[in-house]
Amino acid sequence: MTAINRPCSAANLDPANDNVPYDAAFDVRELVSVEEVMEREELGPNGGILWAMEEVEANFEWLEERLEECEETIILDPPGQPELTIHHMAVPRILQRLEKLDYRIVVVQLLDSVVLTRPSLYLSSLLLCLRGMLHLPYPVVNVLTKIDNLKSVGGTDLPFNLDFYTEVQDLHQLLPVLSAEQAVNIGGSAKWEKLNSALIELIEDFGLVGFETLAVEDRHSMASLLKAIDRASGYVFASARGTDEQGRTLDDGASIWAQAMSEQWAGKLEVKDVQERWIDRKEEFDEAERKEWEEEARWTKMTSYWQSNESGSRKARKALTGQQS
Repeated sequence: MTAINRPCSAANLDPANDNVPYDAAFDVRELVSVEEVMEREELGPNGGILWAMEEVEANFEWLEERLEECEETIILDPPGQPELTIHHMAVPRILQRLEKLDYRIVVVQLLDSVVLTRPSLYLSSLLLCLRGMLHLPYPVVNVLTKIDNLKSVGGTDLPFNLDFYTEVQDLHQLLPVLSAEQAVNIGGSAKWEKLNSALIELIEDFGLVGFETLAVEDRHSMASLLKAIDRASGYVFASARGTDEQGRTLDDGASIWAQAMSEQWAGKLEVKDVQERWIDRKEEFDEAERKEWEEEARWTKMTSYWQSNESGSRKARKALTGQQS
């Protein structure tokens, strides 16, 4: 956000997060201490987190006041417990109240891309994402993070190309590799095959889940994800105008639809390019990028040197002119 000069505030809503790696606009630990909740209510870590989120809901005015001090774009960083997005009602109720205050909400679900390396882990992640999308009735962007680290954790041995996992199509192709994994870990059985088929059919019947990818230190990857989030929120369409087949500008709802369906707002890199960059030819691209950075650093250093010399020359000419006069 800083790089594109978009005002943005980030806030910590995780009461168990003792190491916030960003400059938080506000911190929920000002309101509730998960350690005190656990001790007072005799709860474990997860129970303490859920109780703490209920405290946020009960003290919604505190949250509203803090949000009023924030920038137009606000990132709320909540706890990562899946209970909050699959069945607990505190977060949906908080978001509903924010929506009534005219906040435009987008939910971003982050999954470590290591889930792709085990078929059973990928299938369970699909179920979690689907449940989250049903539990939180807002635009949802699912993201496979640390894609730049996937190769080092087995990404080159994936039985399918990356687009199979991001587009979540033809999941029945996953059945043989699921059976092979389960035969090794828990022993093969017809009941597991039936369960796998039923779960895959459930996910495909809804047809909701898909994934963006993210390499957080890569600016192209970050820009691509931001565009996907902007598209989900409608941010990119605020002043956009589409055109019809004759090139005439559309000024009504058809314009928004035209923009949403255009390739300009596709919102993500081509998956084949992501696979080539981070899996198939990672070392080659890393080396090319390193040389590009070195060249940029060299030019920056030379430019700074020239500017310094030019400034010194101007000062010398001024001093000389003053002496002559």
